[in-house]
Amino acid sequence: AVYGGRKMEDYGRFLALLVSALLVGFVSVIFSLVWVFHYREGLSWDGSAREFNWHPVLIITGFVFIQGIAIVVYRLPWTWNCSKLLMKFIHAGLNTIAMILAIVSTVAVFEFHNAKNIPNMYSLHSWIGLTAVIFYSLQLFLGFAVFLLPFAPVPLRAALMPIHVYSGLTIFATVIATALMGITEKLIFSLKNPAYSTSPPEATFVNCLGLLLVIFGALILWMASRPHWKRPSEENAKVLLPVGDTSEGTEAESTMTGGSNADKSELKISSEAARKQNVKLDEAGQRSTM
Repeated sequence: AVYGGRKMEDYGRFLALLVSALLVGFVSVIFSLVWVFHYREGLSWDGSAREFNWHPVLIITGFVFIQGIAIVVYRLPWTWNCSKLLMKFIHAGLNTIAMILAIVSTVAVFEFHNAKNIPNMYSLHSWIGLTAVIFYSLQLFLGFAVFLLPFAPVPLRAALMPIHVYSGLTIFATVIATALMGITEKLIFSLKNPAYSTSPPEATFVNCLGLLLVIFGALILWMASRPHWKRPSEENAKVLLPVGDTSEGTEAESTMTGGSNADKSELKISSEAARKQNVKLDEAGQRSTM
């Protein structure tokens, strides 16, 4: 499979992993809906346990599934001919949707606890979960400010890109782990007769949901960590420049009308050096999942 003159190594394997991840993620969302409607009385926004049920549904849909898609969207080879700026907007848009759903799910938990006089923020699940939401919001804000808006200098973007990617993958892995903690906590609190330890049907079903989340997370992290599946850096050499800027070579050469051949030759050498410097800066940022 060739896209934009570039060939993705092991394209068939990548496609198989992508389809598997999308299937597992979609089934996870369906499992969360079956859980709350078949075993947990459904959904509402009235301060009852049905309001709490929005929490697992929105976390799995947004914070897990949509965030996972946002992580690998740069890897899709059929988008390599697309503008990098367009892909940035898609990446940011998916992460924004995931963040909104995560915040709404958190509000649902607090409202349910307050309505039932249940203490807030006492469990390790709640500590790590709220921390993940806060850091995810900061990650999204800094991503907009540094990589999407046309103000940050190129060296800063190149320096921060590996940190941005590492923190994103760390948050994603943390969300998976926190979801597993929350699933276990909910089953222990809710299943009394029969108890969770006796493996009733709900426990078995939700444990399978947990396994699906682990598989989905593993597939996403594997695809995101393979350097030979990243977007080709050569096609991104100019994208790290602020929007509306042109490369030094283009600007400089436009001033050379009527100049001597020697001056033009020197300028071409300077322009080529500048272009290589941009490529190096981009490649520094490309040592990442993007």
